[in-house]
Amino acid sequence: MTHRVLVVDDEADITELLTYNFRDAGYEVLTAGDGMAAVSLAQRWLPEAIVLDLNLPGLDGFAVCEMLRVLPSTRDIPILMLTAFATEQSRAVGLRLGADDYLTKPFSPRDVVARVAELVSQSGNEQSAA
Repeated sequence: MTHRVLVVDDEADITELLTYNFRDAGYEVLTAGDGMAAVSLAQRWLPEAIVLDLNLPGLDGFAVCEMLRVLPSTRDIPILMLTAFATEQSRAVGLRLGADDYLTKPFSPRDVVARVAELVSQSGNEQSAA
């Protein structure tokens, strides 16, 4: 089995870049461009990890993170926040709401893949080597 990751970002170029890099690393990739779609996909497909932007249409990433942490089916899925919000306050709020890691844009796609692999490994959600 391959690992499944959900990439949530409303910027198509970022979604495409991350999708390419995750697929190259052996992941199955689901994508969402807004907060409600992210919550719905996470509940339906139960990915091993979620890469979550904060600036999303509808529900922002903070609200998505908070919802995912409350729902029994998604509360243990590791979340990496990937955002342009580079303030310490945003980072603190994200981590307080349940994000497992926080990375700011611009970013290295390889770093994102490596961090997600580490989160999956630490969470015990690992099904097989990616």
